[in-house]
Amino acid sequence: MASDQEAGSKKADATKPAETTKPVEPKKVTDNPAFQPSTLFLTWQRDPTTTMTVQWIGVSGETADTTIQCAKLSEAAESTAWQTQKSDTKPYPLTDFKVFRAELTELTPGTDYQFRIGKSSPTYRFRTMPAKATDTIHFISGGDCGINSHAIANNIQAARQDPMFAVVGGDLGYDDGKKVDVSLAFIRNYSQHMIGRNGRLIPLIPCIGNHEVDGGYGKPREKAPFFYALFDGLFRETSHTTLDFGDYLSLVLLDTGHNTAIGGAQTDWLEKMLAERRDHPHVIAVNHVPAYPSYRPMTGLLGKGGTGEENRKHWVPLFEKHRVPVVLEHHDHTFKRSKPLLGGLAHDNGVLYLGDGSWGKLRAPQKPESLPHLAALNGDYHLSLHRIQGQERFHLALDENGRVMDVCRSAQRTIG
Repeated sequence: MASDQEAGSKKADATKPAETTKPVEPKKVTDNPAFQPSTLFLTWQRDPTTTMTVQWIGVSGETADTTIQCAKLSEAAESTAWQTQKSDTKPYPLTDFKVFRAELTELTPGTDYQFRIGKSSPTYRFRTMPAKATDTIHFISGGDCGINSHAIANNIQAARQDPMFAVVGGDLGYDDGKKVDVSLAFIRNYSQHMIGRNGRLIPLIPCIGNHEVDGGYGKPREKAPFFYALFDGLFRETSHTTLDFGDYLSLVLLDTGHNTAIGGAQTDWLEKMLAERRDHPHVIAVNHVPAYPSYRPMTGLLGKGGTGEENRKHWVPLFEKHRVPVVLEHHDHTFKRSKPLLGGLAHDNGVLYLGDGSWGKLRAPQKPESLPHLAALNGDYHLSLHRIQGQERFHLALDENGRVMDVCRSAQRTIG
């Protein structure tokens, strides 16, 4: 009997990266010295089918009008079609900068929109997620980015795939909760390069990693000031959350002990969230520290805990119980694909663990023979392209030059 996770599956439209055409820059308005913030990016605070959050970092007074003007692309030529949303501001930590944020609501699912800051800025584009997954859903994931040339190369490669959104599973810029310039550089790089076809901005969905936090692990929320300055709309009260896309996709964004302990309240919450989504076709967990590492040891030495021990104790049984098909992991700075696993052993009805966070950071992985839980391992910079087609998922690992490093398929796990 064939495994539900089939390496090298060959569906023509699902297992090839998008054409590597250069991303189109947003259309510029040339009759004005328009306001063009270098930190402009999109994210979500809730329902991706009917909302979009526009954000940038700047100083008060650099433009007179910070309201967001928004219209459906098909109606943008009509002046009455443009709606206005006021931007809220809040301090950007350790600086005199402000975060400017406007959440656009009551949007139409699966629709292209234009927006601008005030009335004379360049116009930018975005697209809301569809209400139903009638066509292929495709997105990028990765982690451990940094701000070096390899991170930028993977930004460009990610944008060439024209994903609907990008998931970064922790360690965005490596600001360690205190390096302002690093935090800003990450956002500037994302803003400049994460632009899809026709100038469409690619929304960013993050989860927290140790390098968002001053101290890395077991610290209060205040020790990750830049992360929450930008993403407290998604992570309102906790460092973990879910983001549901209609009834076809749920991203469960977890905290591997950076602001919230893995066991206890977070595990109780995870059990509840997974139980509520047990019948959803695509529930994908995202966390930073891997349950099944590719570089660090799984078991501790000299009284120290091994990598992922708490995940395996508290979360893995829930992933297995509630039929989670895929977990996106990071932190080890390699590419890895596990075998489908139940209880740490290969099983056709097991959970697939993909990682391990080498968008812009790299380590030499362990020797394959020392990692029996893994099916594929590589020491190159990479990101992953995920395509959801009906009940199936296809996962492509791409290096920074667009070469396909690995392809696998994951179907629905059976009950039990």
